[in-house]
Amino acid sequence: MLTIDEISRLIQDDANSPRKQSAKVGSRYYEGKHDILNYKLYYFNANGQLVEDTTRSNIKICHPFFTELVDQCVQYMLSGKEGFVKSDIPELQEQLDLYFGDDFRDEFADTLTDVCKCGFGDIYAYKNADDRISFQYADAMGVIKVKAKDTDDHNEYVIYIYTDRIDKNKKEIKRIQVWDKQQVHYYVQVDSNKIEKDTDEPLNPRPHIVYEKDNEEGKFGDSFDFIPFFRLDANRKQTSHLNPVKALIDDYDLMACGLSNNLQDVSEALYVVKGFQGDNMEELIQNIKTKKHIGVEPDGDVDVKTVDLPYDARVKKLEIDEKNIYKFGMGFNAAQLGDGNITNIVIKSRYALLDLKCNKLETKVRAFLKKLVKVALQEINDINETDYQLNDVYFEFEREVMTNASDNAQIEKTEAETEQIKLNTILNMAAKLDNDTILQAICDLFDFDFEDVKAKLEQNPVVDLNSASETLANKPVDDEGGDG
Repeated sequence: MLTIDEISRLIQDDANSPRKQSAKVGSRYYEGKHDILNYKLYYFNANGQLVEDTTRSNIKICHPFFTELVDQCVQYMLSGKEGFVKSDIPELQEQLDLYFGDDFRDEFADTLTDVCKCGFGDIYAYKNADDRISFQYADAMGVIKVKAKDTDDHNEYVIYIYTDRIDKNKKEIKRIQVWDKQQVHYYVQVDSNKIEKDTDEPLNPRPHIVYEKDNEEGKFGDSFDFIPFFRLDANRKQTSHLNPVKALIDDYDLMACGLSNNLQDVSEALYVVKGFQGDNMEELIQNIKTKKHIGVEPDGDVDVKTVDLPYDARVKKLEIDEKNIYKFGMGFNAAQLGDGNITNIVIKSRYALLDLKCNKLETKVRAFLKKLVKVALQEINDINETDYQLNDVYFEFEREVMTNASDNAQIEKTEAETEQIKLNTILNMAAKLDNDTILQAICDLFDFDFEDVKAKLEQNPVVDLNSASETLANKPVDDEGGDG
């Protein structure tokens, strides 16, 4: 088992790793805390020293493009109304819905958010009150995977850290769990003090699963025989989706804030002062900004030289940055303007980059979901004494795209007219073919079950198909594709 010193070292090493440092930046940008917040202005004073300029405007506004890009990717991936873990076996599908229903979708959405903003996400398995395996989101920043080669006892572990609360003295209470294949050890840390055993836990260490004996006092435990943490990586290097667009977002923040500063800061006007009644330049600048006047000698003068704001150049640069953020961030720009001809083809083309990004992520998601389904199938087979296999399950992500209602109506009308033409053609051939052949063709056209329809016709005969064909062939068709 890991010692407290080893746990402390592993936590520190993980926090300082390039992987977690990069993930922290992604999390910060997702929360709308950009580098512009640390932006400062400097100038050289009369003594040639570089000092911070506290007199000029320094507006700091974050433009959370990355938040939108991440939420777009996650919600587009999970936009289908139906579940994405499916089986053609009705009994198995009913069981899978218990494990991968709406609750799982909610937890998985949080994991996918971590994948996009951090480069990796985690989920863990546990036994719920119904004695079934459930899956719950785990904060990726708090999960540390310890390989066997990194420990003295050559066992694998997962360390999970989370902030439990902030007490009344503003001290951060951190809970630390150390998982192995059989049990969990619990620790607690107050602020940055030494890690200690968590005495609030009645069972420490605790088995993965704890059962209470029926009609008896006492408990007994069980284990999964594996560490129930599963990680989904965005890519092989576990890099955030922020990397391709961070510089562009920073540039957009800088250009937008620079324009705001130009509009607000009177220093855009040059003041040529003669005979200033004051001791230093700071006093002159302060008087201009706050009192809107300055004192000069009797023969003094103030000449204001206005400077044109670089408005057009900044706005053009903002437009270019915004376009590139959505382009290289592979997102959907809802503010994108077109020529007014917004057809379904145009709409789908605007989703092309987002589709490409989600298709790439989907390959990782499928491999990840197979690990979870394998665990669920094992329990399903144990409970129901079945022998379902992984190849009995498949994954289907149906992504919803906004469409043009007028286009949809026209498509439906065309399809209806096409079906009517096909039906008339089939019925026109009824005189030359037998009833079964005609009935089979009609069932294929409308996706009916041939055997079921034939059985019902035999029980309740209707008009002869030859007579029906002549009637329908001579019947006019209205503009909507239906019968006149």
